[in-house]
Amino acid sequence: MRYRIASFALLLGSGATFAQSAPKPATGSGWEGMMGIMPMMLIMFAVIYFLMIRPEQKKQKSRQKMMNELKKGDKILTIGGVIGIVGNVKDGTVMVKIAENTVVEVRKGAIAEVLADKPEEKKENK
Repeated sequence: MRYRIASFALLLGSGATFAQSAPKPATGSGWEGMMGIMPMMLIMFAVIYFLMIRPEQKKQKSRQKMMNELKKGDKILTIGGVIGIVGNVKDGTVMVKIAENTVVEVRKGAIAEVLADKPEEKKENK
């Protein structure tokens, strides 16, 4: 008897749940919401472009220019910290003199910067 009363109470409680109406579909299309978000997305893309992408492209261009302008006699610094003088420039590598009778072949990508030997440029950097 107890189980019948409990089942009846459960049935009455769930009946109210099933009697609710289904949610109404939204009127209009989803374009109204999208058009509100679109300007913010464009602004965020512009910020990312000008703060991250564009400076990186400039840095890559200047690095490529430096590698293309390497010539015999330039003093360079490698990414490993070795300082030497360019002896011979090939397509992808450079022969670098690091001491008397010591010449190593280094890939162009391993060159960090071209060092300036001119006194005027050294004074400007200080």
